[in-house]
Amino acid sequence: MNPATPEAGLAIEFRDVEFCVPKGPTVLEKFTIEIERGETLVLLGRSGSGKTTALRLINRLLEPTAGTVLVDGRSTLEWNAVALRRHIGYVIQDAGLFPHYTVERNVAIVPHLEKWPEERVRARVTELLHLAGLDAAQFAKRYPHELSGGQRQRVGVARALAADPPILLMDEPFGALDPLTRSDMQKEFLDLQKRLAKTIVFVTHDVHEALLLGNRIALLEAGKMMGLYKPDDFRWATEPLAAAYMAAYK
Repeated sequence: MNPATPEAGLAIEFRDVEFCVPKGPTVLEKFTIEIERGETLVLLGRSGSGKTTALRLINRLLEPTAGTVLVDGRSTLEWNAVALRRHIGYVIQDAGLFPHYTVERNVAIVPHLEKWPEERVRARVTELLHLAGLDAAQFAKRYPHELSGGQRQRVGVARALAADPPILLMDEPFGALDPLTRSDMQKEFLDLQKRLAKTIVFVTHDVHEALLLGNRIALLEAGKMMGLYKPDDFRWATEPLAAAYMAAYK
C-alpha cells in the first residue's frame, strides 16, 4: 500500500496519544506533536518518562490506547504493520544484531525480504558499510562478537538504512559506548544526517546529546510532555525541569 498524501510536509504526527499498560499505569498521556520531514526530533527524559513508548508507537510495536499516531498522513493502525516497519529504520542500544549472522547478512536482511537482486544487495551493503565508516572488505564477513561496541553500532545504523527508509528511529543508540567512541559516533551521526536528510526521532536521557543532535527537543516526564524547544531555547528555558537539566549539564 502506498502512503496517503502527507499534510503540510509532516512525516509523523501524534494527536492526543495515550498509552496505558493493561491493568496498569498510564505511560504516555495526551501526547501531541508534529514532526516535520527531514528534522531530528530528540525525545529527552529520564527512565520511565515515556520516550521509548512514544518511539515504539511510531512503528507499531505498540498501539495507542487513545488518540492517533500518523505516519505520512495515515494512522499507523491503517498501515500494514510489515509495510510500516520496512518504511522505518530502527536502531537500538548495542545495535541488536543477529549474533549468528555475518555483518553482511545483518545489513542485507530487509533488502532480501524485499527480494532485491543479489548483485544489488551486495552493492548496497558495500555502500552502507562505507557510509557508516567501515571497510566492507575487512568487516562484511565478520560476526558481531568480532566487533567493538562502536563497530556494532555502525553496523546497526547501516542495517536500519539498508532499504533507504525515509524515517529513522534511534533508541539511545550510543548509550552503551565509552565516552570517546560516543563522541565520535555523535559527530558521524551529524555528518550522516546532513547527507541523507532523514526524518529522525532520537531517544536519549543525555542533555548534551540532545542539544548537539536535535533540531528540536521534546522534554518528557512521567508520560507527559513538559515542553518543546529548539536547542538554543532549551538552554535558557525557565520551565523547572528543563532548567534542572541545564543546571546538571553545566
